[in-house]
Amino acid sequence: MKALLGFSRAVDALNEHVGRLVYWCVLITVLVSAANATSRYALNMASNAWLELQWYLFAAVFLLCAGYTLLHNEHIRIDVLSGQLSRRAQIWIDVFGLVFFLLPMSLFIMWLSWPIFMNAWTSGEISGSAGGLIRWPARLLVPVGFALLSLQGISELIKRIAYLRGLIPDPVEVHKDPGLDVVLDVEREGKK
Repeated sequence: MKALLGFSRAVDALNEHVGRLVYWCVLITVLVSAANATSRYALNMASNAWLELQWYLFAAVFLLCAGYTLLHNEHIRIDVLSGQLSRRAQIWIDVFGLVFFLLPMSLFIMWLSWPIFMNAWTSGEISGSAGGLIRWPARLLVPVGFALLSLQGISELIKRIAYLRGLIPDPVEVHKDPGLDVVLDVEREGKK
């Protein structure tokens, strides 16, 4: 289990690093979008390449940050029933969801999207729009994004199993917002 937890830490570090790098894509997307809108409406100049770049960056943010989102337990959940259960029961629900839903779906999409990327790469596929961009970078985002999500799903599964075996603390509590820790520390100091 020690080796698996080491693998889990490496995957967590990878997705943390990718997520923090992709933060910059958000800024670049906003700047490209603002420049595109300004040139279109103020200067009456339009460019399909800039519009497609905006879409590629937007896709990069969502696809490459899926693993990062799972790492920080910020994905959408419906806790109507599970919120009433014990923590161990919630962890078992997570294990079930990871094994039977997230991992099969993400691995399947990764597997299906790879030939589409390879076809775009080998054929040199270009957008059908005038002045459009090459398509393989956008096509590559899908298998890479789902590979990162799959790896993080495996990491989360390892952590959940280690928690159930009593080897580590609650894995969800580990990824709290660091800003929240500061607030909690201030509250604790105020109570003293």
